Amino acid sequence: MTVPQGTETLDVIVVGDVMVDVLAAMNGPLNRGSDTPSTVTTAGGGSAANVASWLAGQGVPTSYVGRVGDDVLGRESIARLTRQGVAVWVTVDPERPTGTCVVLVEPEGERSMLPDAGANATMLPADVPPTVFRPGAHLHLSGYTLLNEGSREAGLTALSLAAAADMTVSVDPSSAALLTAAGAARFLEWTRGADLLLANEDEAAVLTGTPDPHQAAAQLGDTYREVVVKLGADGALWQQGFISASAPAERGVIVVDTTGAGDAFAAGFLASWLLHPEPESALAAGNRLAALAVAHVGARPS
Repeated sequence: MTVPQGTETLDVIVVGDVMVDVLAAMNGPLNRGSDTPSTVTTAGGGSAANVASWLAGQGVPTSYVGRVGDDVLGRESIARLTRQGVAVWVTVDPERPTGTCVVLVEPEGERSMLPDAGANATMLPADVPPTVFRPGAHLHLSGYTLLNEGSREAGLTALSLAAAADMTVSVDPSSAALLTAAGAARFLEWTRGADLLLANEDEAAVLTGTPDPHQAAAQLGDTYREVVVKLGADGALWQQGFISASAPAERGVIVVDTTGAGDAFAAGFLASWLLHPEPESALAAGNRLAALAVAHVGARPS
């Protein structure tokens, strides 16, 4: 059953994963086999849902398309996104639970994730509503949807619907580890022709086989119209053909938790790029939102 909770005149459609994050902010290094005192909280997560919430927080009309379980966590996920201003189109899975991710946050802010995709892994082409794909709108697709075999056809359907509606498209590869497992060549073929790739440094290296982000961005230009490589504390770079640009990360930021920083960057970049496609301004906007994300615990706007 699809549950529409918005209009059909939205500017950005975000397709992909929604999770409930269980964040353990550790007070020190992980003591394997013993206790590590931590502050544990729960928060909304999932790369696609995070991007949608950050976009809505900037006043961008945004729709989220995904799948949750028939459980309390799923209902709360829908309610949380709705409160954040996102129009939600989800399918409820009668068997699988809502996706959950345990996030271990080190004192310096670095995080390691232990995801259980849950209902995200059963997203079907029928879960992607054609009515929200229209000329003039933009599709942002979370790579997790393609990298998970169970939801891959749903991701490909979203790309096909966007192409048929002559929409612009951005793709986030999402996970270097899952890219390696699925095969870089397959991912490149699935997403070939997208207007924008938003990759971090590790993902760009997996997709191209080169650790140099500038070389990787240039190489990825054979597959995508524009390429952004997120460099963490070093900011981000943009490439289109032989033209490149870069922007430094925000300075003076106290890093609390890097969970969702890339998603916040994507939302900041898109909000600027879709209105005024000037790479320097869009990179700076992405870096500003990423700085807000790392300054607090959790992957969504505070």
